[in-house]
Amino acid sequence: MKMGQGVEWALHCCVNMSWSPSGEAVNSARLAELYKLPSAYLNKQLQALVRAGILSSVSGPRGGFQLARRPEKITVLDIVLAIEGPEPAFRCESILGNSPDADQLEDYVRSCLVSQTMRQAELAWRQALSRQTIAGIAASVERKFPTAKKDTLQRLMPARG
Repeated sequence: MKMGQGVEWALHCCVNMSWSPSGEAVNSARLAELYKLPSAYLNKQLQALVRAGILSSVSGPRGGFQLARRPEKITVLDIVLAIEGPEPAFRCESILGNSPDADQLEDYVRSCLVSQTMRQAELAWRQALSRQTIAGIAASVERKFPTAKKDTLQRLMPARG
């Protein structure tokens, strides 16, 4: 399975936003600059997260994006679904129904062992992603890279005047 790069971008941005002070928005242009990403395309990914209720958009001179929920309540699966959509990765086309001895009344999506195997694997994958939260990733980053939070916030948050 291959996901678009927007998933990676969105996950990193949400981890960064989890570190921002409560009520403070992170400017998407600063995020794009930090990661050397195309600003317009990153903004599209962030807007998808707004539509999914993961981020909120703040207008004005200190505007940008912020988490709409606590980072403990945002799973990796939430972000994947917001960016990639809810459709299953594997789509059974019921090709067994085309074989010479096929029963035209059979539901091959449900009875085909290939289909069952793929659906079970996708369920396991989705369950694993649903157990991982932005807060958990942020905490792991902070343990492994103790200065990451401070360094990132210095680059993303405007200086106080």
